[in-house]
Amino acid sequence: MSEAPRLAAFTACGIELEYMIVDRRTLDVRAVADALLRAPDGSWSNDLERGAFGWSNELAAHLVEVKNNDPTAPLEALVAGFGGEIREIHRALEPLGARLMPGSIHPWMDPRREARLWSHDYREVYEAYDRIFDCRRHGWANLQSMHVNLPFGSDLEFARLHAAVRLVLPILPALAASSPIADGEFTGFLDYRMECYRTHTERLPSLMGPVIPEPVTSERQYRSEILAPMYREIAPFDLAGDMQDEWLNSRAAIARFDRSAIEIRVIDTQERPVADLAVAAATVAVTRRCYERAAEEELSAPVDSARLLSLLRACARDAERTVIDDGDYLRRMGFPGARCAAGELWRHLLEASLFALPDGGGTWREPLELILSRGTLARRILEAAGAQPTRARLLATGGRLCDCLAAGEPFVGID
Repeated sequence: MSEAPRLAAFTACGIELEYMIVDRRTLDVRAVADALLRAPDGSWSNDLERGAFGWSNELAAHLVEVKNNDPTAPLEALVAGFGGEIREIHRALEPLGARLMPGSIHPWMDPRREARLWSHDYREVYEAYDRIFDCRRHGWANLQSMHVNLPFGSDLEFARLHAAVRLVLPILPALAASSPIADGEFTGFLDYRMECYRTHTERLPSLMGPVIPEPVTSERQYRSEILAPMYREIAPFDLAGDMQDEWLNSRAAIARFDRSAIEIRVIDTQERPVADLAVAAATVAVTRRCYERAAEEELSAPVDSARLLSLLRACARDAERTVIDDGDYLRRMGFPGARCAAGELWRHLLEASLFALPDGGGTWREPLELILSRGTLARRILEAAGAQPTRARLLATGGRLCDCLAAGEPFVGID
C-alpha cells in the first residue's frame, strides 16, 4: 500500500495475498519469482506496479505477493481485480513451466534443501534475517498468508482498533486455517503455519513479544513499549541499521504508523481470491463489531495476551472444532453462553454482523457458508489427502488446489 492521507477506521482495506510458485508437473517449488518480477526495462525489482494492483516478493524466491496498491472500499470491488492478476501471473509463468499453488505451507517442500532467498532489492535485509534466524525452515521460507490492513484516522481510533483486533486474532485460524500438512505428513495442527510462525524469531524475543500484541492505549505507548525494545535488541545484529523499521515487528498484528493502519498477519491463504476476500470481509465485520461493542472495556480492562495466545494456539490446532470455554472471552465477543465450538462462535458473530446486512452477506455468503458447513480449507485438505497421506494423494490434492486457484473454484475434495 502506498502512502495516503489518513483514512477513518473501516472506510477502506488493504489486502496482500501470497502464493507459492510451483512446477506445473511435479508441483515442487520453483524459485523463479525474479523472472516474474522483471521490470519492463529488464532490471530486477521486488515490486512490480500494475495500476491498481502490484506484484512483489518477500524473502523466498518461490513466493509472489499480489496486493491492491491503495486502500479500497468496498472489498467486493477487489474480487475481479485479484482474479485478473492471478490469471496474468499464470500466463507469465506458463513459459517457465510453472504455476501458482494456494495454501499457506507447501505440503512437502524441504526448506533446508530447496529454499532460495530473494537476491535483488532488499537482499541485505533478507541476508540479515537469514544470518540471525536461519530462514531455511518452515515459518520463514515455507510460509504464505493474507495480510489485512485496517486504517485508523486518529490516535483514539488506533487505540480502539488495536483493542478490537486483539480480541479477534485468536479465532482467525478457526475460519482461515489452510496448512495442515508439512514434510509430507499431517502436522497435528490445522494451521501449522501459525504454529511455526509464533516461534520463528525466538532468538530475539522482543520481535514477537507475546504473539498477541500487548494492550496499548496510544501510538506513543506503542512506540515506547513495543517498537523501542525491538530496535534495541536487534541493534547488535544490525550494524548497518537496515532493520530499524516497523516491519521488524513480528506479532500477530502490527501497527504500521507509516501508513496509519494495523496489519493483521494470522490469516492463511485460501484456494481462490473470493474466499480470501470473504475471510477478510468477515474479519473486518467482526473487528468492527468489537470496535463498537467491546473496545471500551478492552481499553480499561484488557484480556491478558497469554490468555489470548492460549486460545490462538488451540484454534491453530483444531480450527473450527476448537472448544472455547473461556466465559469472559465469549461474553466480550457477545456470545450468549459460556462454552461453544469456535465454528459456532463464528456462525454467531457473522449472523450478528456480515450476514445481518440487507444483502445477507452478498458476495461473501457462499464462500463463508462453505467454511462454516464443510470446515476450514485445512479440514477439507486433510480429508482429501488423508491423515497419513501418500505422495500420490498429496500430488492429487495439490493439483486440485492449483486448479481451483486458476479457475476461481471452491475446493471440496479430489474424488
